[in-house]
Amino acid sequence: MSHAEKPVDTRAPDTIEDEIEATRARLAGTIDQLLHRSSPKTIAKREMASFKGFFVDPVTGPRKDNILKVVAGVGGVVVLAVVARKVSN
Repeated sequence: MSHAEKPVDTRAPDTIEDEIEATRARLAGTIDQLLHRSSPKTIAKREMASFKGFFVDPVTGPRKDNILKVVAGVGGVVVLAVVARKVSN
C-alpha cells in the first residue's frame, strides 16, 4: 500500500510570507466590512433610507400613490376603531 506523494511547494519562503500577509490584509478588510454592515447604527440608517425611499423618489419627489395608500389605511383603522368603540358602548 503506497501513499500518494504530496506536491512539493517550490515557492520561496519570502513569497509565501508575502502571500500570507496579503491574505491577512484582505481578511481584515472583509471582517471590518462585516462589522460595519452588522452594526445596529448602520442597519438603522439602511432601514430608514429604505423607509424614506418608499415615500420619496430622489428624482420626482414625493410618491403620492404610496402616501395615499398609507393615509387611507390609517384612516380606515381609525374609522374601524371609532365604530367598534361606539358599538361596544
